[in-house]
Amino acid sequence: MKNKIFMGIFLIMILLANVSFASYSTVTMSVVEEPICTIPIGENSKFEKKLISKDLANKEVTLQLQVTNEEIANISNAEVVLVIDNSNSMKETTDSGLVRSDVLKSSAKTFLGNLLKNSDNLKIGLVSFSTSMEKNEEGFITLGTTNDATKLSDLTSNPSTLTKAIDDITYAEPGIASYTNLEAGLQMGNSLFSKENNNKYLIVLTDGIPNVILGQNAVKYDENTISATKARYQSIISSGTHVVTMLTGIESGDSTISSSDYTYNKYIENIWGTPSNSTNGDFYFITDDEIEKTITQDIYQSLMPVQKTLKDITIVDYFPAKIVKNFDFAYVSNTNIGTISSTIDTSKNSITWTIPELASGQIATVQYKLKLKENFDSSIVNKILNTNQKVDIEYNDFDNAKQTKTSDISPKLKLAEPPAVLPKAGTLTLIGFSILAGGLLIYSITKLTILHNKMN
Repeated sequence: MKNKIFMGIFLIMILLANVSFASYSTVTMSVVEEPICTIPIGENSKFEKKLISKDLANKEVTLQLQVTNEEIANISNAEVVLVIDNSNSMKETTDSGLVRSDVLKSSAKTFLGNLLKNSDNLKIGLVSFSTSMEKNEEGFITLGTTNDATKLSDLTSNPSTLTKAIDDITYAEPGIASYTNLEAGLQMGNSLFSKENNNKYLIVLTDGIPNVILGQNAVKYDENTISATKARYQSIISSGTHVVTMLTGIESGDSTISSSDYTYNKYIENIWGTPSNSTNGDFYFITDDEIEKTITQDIYQSLMPVQKTLKDITIVDYFPAKIVKNFDFAYVSNTNIGTISSTIDTSKNSITWTIPELASGQIATVQYKLKLKENFDSSIVNKILNTNQKVDIEYNDFDNAKQTKTSDISPKLKLAEPPAVLPKAGTLTLIGFSILAGGLLIYSITKLTILHNKMN
């Protein structure tokens, strides 16, 4: 009986010596799924996490985190039309001793030259507007017609053509009253745009408030003039055109307009709102000494490609506890923008990546690898392992509004151990041989002890 027990123990020891205990040398690793975690940011930008390489023989994989700002500049392939006031008041001398029209013309030429120099596929057109108390061929004075606006140049990208058109702007003869039919200028300016689906900008440069409208043969500062001018603005804006107005030449906004119940400020507010709360496009209400800066800097910058920058980006990449416990973590390449945790924060099982700013066209990238530890827990064998638990993103968008997004999409790994087999002749492992020898030694000692007892 005792012999049978010893033989049973002996065979069990041999079996255990050859049954797999999920040893590092024999376990294999495979990638079960390789989904790409993508989180959209804005219209064209995105965060992306994906598995970029795998060295399964060494039981390691490499993942990449990447934030791409792919916002598109919005001035390329655009059309700009300048609508310039050529009423007699433009010939007035300003407090600085300069003629208002000269400052405006010089600023407009600088503005257009810079636009053409810094933008591709840009075309520019020019229109002037006013209305004068001149008699027509029949001897009648007519106001409020389409003749109150003049096309100076069709859309072109030729700087010489545009410069000449600005230089050729004419004004009414001295002594002839002229008025402001802004509606006619808006209508003709809008007619210069093509039907191409691109960015369109209408820029009004004026030193007076509208007092004539189409179809009204009279000079009036009234509700009809306000309503008709506003309606023309809103019609153009609703078609998708970006409208900018610069108004100068108003000495006292609080004074009352002659033959009207309106102050200048109230009349202006009814048409354009205020610079800080404009109602019909962007609005600059300025003094004459601000003309050059407003045209060459403020309006210019508002039209140039906007550097749409993502700000204060924080990315927290979380790992499952089983990954943190059983895999070594190391960076393959550090981030090219911002800062990132030097290692996994075990209190949260995460790494944190902060990017202060990511400008249009920039790409921020970081890569790390996960490598199976030699002393891994065998309980994870034959189970699906997510490399990551989730990723949280917080950032300020192009309007500086805080946004938060998350995703739990992750690549998946699996460890496997070859199936256990009983030993065959000549295939005992070193461990199996050691156990076998130990078993034989124990068996021999036991038998000798029993024999010795019997003899005594």
